[in-house]
Amino acid sequence: MFTTVSRYATLALALVAATACAKNDADNADTGMAMNDTGAAMMGDTGMAAPAPAAAAGMTDANIVYVLDRSNMLDSASGVLASTKGTNSEIREFGKRMVRDHHGLRERGQALAKRLNVTPAAPAGDNSSAEMDRVMSMLNSAAKGRDFDKAYIDDQVTYHVNLLATATSAMAAAQNPELKNFIQKAAPEVQAHLDAAQAIQKKMM
Repeated sequence: MFTTVSRYATLALALVAATACAKNDADNADTGMAMNDTGAAMMGDTGMAAPAPAAAAGMTDANIVYVLDRSNMLDSASGVLASTKGTNSEIREFGKRMVRDHHGLRERGQALAKRLNVTPAAPAGDNSSAEMDRVMSMLNSAAKGRDFDKAYIDDQVTYHVNLLATATSAMAAAQNPELKNFIQKAAPEVQAHLDAAQAIQKKMM
């Protein structure tokens, strides 16, 4: 996870097979925690609005589950765009990695929510749809080549900085021990995403 709007945090990460997962999601409307990935693929994901870290402290478990699912769905979708529109090989590979990791986490998060019987609920002031539209428009309008590659990786760096901060607050706010543990296990993976994005960004300066 700006017009100074922070992002939804990806609260945990896991690896799964390949980009086909995102396409499979886009072809099916999910229920429960799941969101419709077709819409996400059209709108993009790295521009999701989110509670600022301080506000995240007031989130309920239902809010956290919503944020987790929404974030993973959308970061996977923007990864699909980067994997096809990107011209830099590292950008394409990073996009594919985001698809794999976030799709896998989404499946795990949905399974956890089902087991805990938690129904996702958007936090107060949620404006993710408008922010998603804005960011996807930015990515789609960027000229293929360096303009797109830089726009994508700059966005990913800012996103992952914000999601780490939000995830920390969300972990403190979570009431269910399993949810807390799920978020805690995500931290090293989220940090790895940020490190990789920053390394690519430096090469493009």
